Amino acid sequence: MGQFDAQMSGSTTERRAWAIEIIRALRAAGHTAYLAGGCVRDELLGLNPKDFDIATDATPDRVHVLFPRSELVGAAFGVVIVKGRLGMIEVATFRADGHYADRRRPDSVTFSDAVTDAQRRDFTVNALFLDPLAPADPALTASLGIVPQGLVIDLVHGIPDLAAKVLRAVGDPDKRFAEDDLRVLRAVRFATRFGLAIEQATESAIRHHAGQLAGISRERVGDEMRRMLGSPSRLAAIALIEHLDLARPVLAAACIGSWSQHIPALNALPIDAPPMLTTAAWLLDRGLDPDYRTIHPDPTAALRDSWMLSNDEISDLRSSLTSLHTLETKWGGMGEAQRKRSAASAGFAWAKHLLRGRHPPLNTQISGEVAQLAARHGGLAPSPFITGDDLIRHGLRPGPRFKAILDQTYDAQLEGRVGDQSAALSFALALAQSNP
Repeated sequence: MGQFDAQMSGSTTERRAWAIEIIRALRAAGHTAYLAGGCVRDELLGLNPKDFDIATDATPDRVHVLFPRSELVGAAFGVVIVKGRLGMIEVATFRADGHYADRRRPDSVTFSDAVTDAQRRDFTVNALFLDPLAPADPALTASLGIVPQGLVIDLVHGIPDLAAKVLRAVGDPDKRFAEDDLRVLRAVRFATRFGLAIEQATESAIRHHAGQLAGISRERVGDEMRRMLGSPSRLAAIALIEHLDLARPVLAAACIGSWSQHIPALNALPIDAPPMLTTAAWLLDRGLDPDYRTIHPDPTAALRDSWMLSNDEISDLRSSLTSLHTLETKWGGMGEAQRKRSAASAGFAWAKHLLRGRHPPLNTQISGEVAQLAARHGGLAPSPFITGDDLIRHGLRPGPRFKAILDQTYDAQLEGRVGDQSAALSFALALAQSNP
């Protein structure tokens, strides 16, 4: 939904109908109003839009009067959020943008018309309007092989670019990227998501602005990378990032080693791999040692800072690398209890995906051994027979030895050396007496 994300409900058809209701109300009040941007692009590609945005000549104050439940969230930039039972729809006033001092938002905007508004957008395929109340002109979209539900208004050569599968910046690409450097990553996302080739002048401008990513807020870079790395087109996105010389500014200090077409870890990922698993595979294919803790500065810490990763995200990334290191270097020398603990650990499932690409025979061997372990002595992670409360009830005082006693007792349980609570308690009390 433009720059404002919202929880939406209802089907695509229902949400489109609601957007058309808003357009009808604006028209009835004497204003011009169209569907705009990504929803038009998606419809022309035969896709179901996630959101429906509206562009109009009505000013934010006027929109707010017509729709009392609306919110002037981005009124300074001509943006009003209209609320309803299906969620929210962004209604933006046609505008021209002033100078972008912060390289993200214009310092000022001037309300204008559709022609001017189209010229300030990022890419031609995102700068199309659609009048859903006018009949379609099949001749306009014949090259796409689709008849839209309304009249497409193309002021920037967007339809020919869609037909030719080309991603082109609107107007001067260097100026477009200077306004907001994050657009270089958006170009990668759009190109790979929709199978578009980046036009030569646009590609040259992306390379020119690649180094400017360091000046963008880390939250925005991280959000854009999550969207790409969590997508089915993740491999194409990574390959294009590397091709456009964006990897170093994107990965920051985590960008170690070099890129090649040999990407075993990435190629082994499941189609629904989450962003942090994809990130781990990308770093490994760039030469990262899974024992990342021996590397200074810590590349995972650099990535945490450059993408503003959450505690859960950095934990997932690190645990997958740690588990992979265990599988590749320590598994063969581990006893039954250690192997069970490893197989039940947080990063094990992700590590197995990574291992499948890096060392297929070892992955197959470990899979078989884990299956055997799962069938022995209660499985990989049975509930402990005893807890600290049991030790306290038998006269032991809580202290540093508690954990060691409980760990050793649980190892004995995992290996079948104790088979029930009574045996486990006797084992633990014997340990306590032998090491008072």
